[in-house]
This record gives sequence, C-alpha cells and structure tokens, in this order.
Amino acid sequence: MKRLALAAVTSLSAAFALPALAQDINIAALYNVSSGGLTSLDVPSLQGAQLKAKMINDAGGLLGGRKIVVTAIDTKNDTGETATAAKRAVSMQGLVAGIGQSDTTFALAAAPLFQTAKIPFVTSGATSPDLPGMVGDEMFLVPFGDDVQAHAMAEYAYNTLGIKTVAVWTDNAMDYTTGLSKYFKERFTALGGKVLIEDVYTTTDQDFSAQVARLQSTEGVGALFASSGPDTAGIIIKQVREAGLKLPIFAGDGFDTDLIVTVPGKELSDNVYFTTHAYVGLDTGPANEFRTAYKKEYGKDPENAFAALGYDTMGLVADAITRAGSTDPVAVTKALAETQKYDAVTGTIAYPAGKRVPSKPVAIMHVEKGTVKLDTTVTPKG
Repeated sequence: MKRLALAAVTSLSAAFALPALAQDINIAALYNVSSGGLTSLDVPSLQGAQLKAKMINDAGGLLGGRKIVVTAIDTKNDTGETATAAKRAVSMQGLVAGIGQSDTTFALAAAPLFQTAKIPFVTSGATSPDLPGMVGDEMFLVPFGDDVQAHAMAEYAYNTLGIKTVAVWTDNAMDYTTGLSKYFKERFTALGGKVLIEDVYTTTDQDFSAQVARLQSTEGVGALFASSGPDTAGIIIKQVREAGLKLPIFAGDGFDTDLIVTVPGKELSDNVYFTTHAYVGLDTGPANEFRTAYKKEYGKDPENAFAALGYDTMGLVADAITRAGSTDPVAVTKALAETQKYDAVTGTIAYPAGKRVPSKPVAIMHVEKGTVKLDTTVTPKG
C-alpha cells in the first residue's frame, strides 16, 4: 500500500496519523485491515478512500485549499475493538466525519458513538437498509440496501434463469446475512418460488458436511442461496462442489472477494452468481477515472466493488463539505441529507427526503471456472 501525501495511513496492527495542520479536514476511517475475511473487502475500501482523498488534495483541496487528512484505524475484525476505535475517533479534535466498515454488525458497533457525538458516519459497505433507523440521523449508506440486492437476485434467479426451488443457507451470526436471507425469501416466494430447505451456520464454521448432506438428500432443489460473508464464501463453494453438486449457487455482495476463487480453486468455482455494487461494466466518467487512477496508484486493477465504494464514500463526504461551505459536522450532516445527485463510480447517489439509503444499480456477476464476469446490471425502480 502506497503512502498517500497529507493523509493518515494505517499499518496492519495499529493506526497513526501524520501531524495535522490547523486547517486540515480530519476524517476517521474505520476498517478491518489485519484479520478475518472482511479484510478482502475493507482493505480495498480503505485504499479507495485514501486514493480519493489524495486526488482531492492534489487538485487543491477543499474550501480554498484545505487538505483532507484521513486517520485510518484498524478495527481488527472485532466489535469491541470497533467500539474502542469509534470512541477514539470521535474524541479527535476537529473531526468532521467518520467513514468505513463493510459489514452491518461492525457498522452498528461504531455508528452509535458518532450519533451521540453528532458527527456523521458514512458506511462504504454495510448494507442493511435498517441502519439509519437503528442509529439515527447521522448514519448514511453509500451502498444500496440488502433488500434491493436480495430482490434483484431473487428476480434474476426466478425470471431469467428459471429457478423455481431453492435451499437457503444463512450465517445466523451476522446482521447482514440474516437480513439478506429474509429479503431473498420474501421476493422469491412472492414470485412463486419455493424454499425447500433452510439451514443455518456461523461465521467461524469450517465444516458444512451436514448441510451438504441435506442438500444431497432433498429432491428437487434447483439452486442454493448462500447468505454468507467473505469468511465462509469460498468454503461453501468448495464443499458443495467437492460433494459432486453442480447446482447454481447464488449469493449477495459478501461473495465479492477473491476468496471465492482462491479457496475452492478455479475448477470448482463455477456456476456461481452474486450481486454486488456496479462499477464493472459501467462506462461512465467517474467509473473510468476511478479504474485508471486506482491502477496507477496501486499497480493493479481494483480488487472488487468495495474499492469503488470506499472511493465514492470519500467523494460524497467531500462533496457535502463543499456544498456546506463548512467543516462543522452539523452543517456536513445537513448537506449529506440533502444530496440529490452525486455522480459516483457505483451509480448516482441521492437520498430521498427523510431517508439515508440510496437507490443504485445492482450488478449480477457470474463465476465460470474461476473467472468472474458481469452478467447484467439492474437498476431498481423507486
């Protein structure tokens, strides 16, 4: 990871900041960067956010030349550490906003402390549509909600692929996965589909033989919807395929990680579909600028859509600061809530009156023999 000028940078075990000048614009970035499967989402997100801050600074900064300083704090894949990181962040002098987290459970560990401090917290990857209602008016989402992506996958499975029956596996230790399964079942059954099996597991599970056995012994299952985060995504694919089952595997954006290929291997990582945040396949100015800048800065293409989400999150906060004409958190929160058309990499961000979850395009990805390709992009209505 390159060191970015005038921004704070994280090590894998701790966070530190460069000395901030009196006029610097201070933003805290809370991410899991040193342990757990979420690093495959959070590290790209942090790099995307740092890249956007660098680009803004290189272009002259904000509000007449003030530079963005990003203090990145490693939340270490632990909700207790996340709460401690949030306490540290909100106690920083002159903090304008907090950003981060790619999972709802971790966002819930951090965001309430920002709410109490009346400082906006903008999540780059947590997707529960209930987050703003649970936290309060300082909580904003850059991604779409889980209801949107789960409904998109249910409709694609039923209408496009002709799948009429499914098994649903749910990690019941995560707010993200329990919500995702709920929304998928809701739309799939409303369309006329049937859920033949429902199984649960936890994030730390390594052995899915019992679930696989039930899948093998149940007649008529057309596909598996695996509601999983990155930790179990590749393991599920591997063990289902090793059992000789070739049925389609559907999932949400928790599968948008290289672990779905590296863990099972290319041959077994096949006939897998997952929803994620659109930027692959989007031929727009912001998307093309992001891809070019990311490769120039880090020497590689963006790892996944979470890199784009981090980039968009920093850009959205900077846009709100500019429109507010101020770094006062109260003014920035008001400007964020009034966002009507921010042209982001992952789609235009607009918050309907009283809501803080945007309606954005959903990308449906298809994995064939370890190669991940865009199948289609769906833009939800309303």
